[in-house]
Amino acid sequence: MKKATEFKNKEVINIRNGKRMGYVCDVEIDVNEGILRSIVVPAPGRWIPWGSAPKDIVITWDEIKIIGEDVILVDIEG
Repeated sequence: MKKATEFKNKEVINIRNGKRMGYVCDVEIDVNEGILRSIVVPAPGRWIPWGSAPKDIVITWDEIKIIGEDVILVDIEG
């Protein structure tokens, strides 16, 4: 069993294109069912002080393929 805090600060890599997406900054949990629904990675350029901020990348549980010690491998388009 994993704790939600264990997902934070793991690097996320998309196996579809080998791209490093960033590090988990948050998780979304369904408190009614007690399950993790998705992980959240900051959007590229999130901290740019001008213009509208890009939306964070939400990766659903079904898109997560492997959770390792240091990385999470996902399969998503883009």
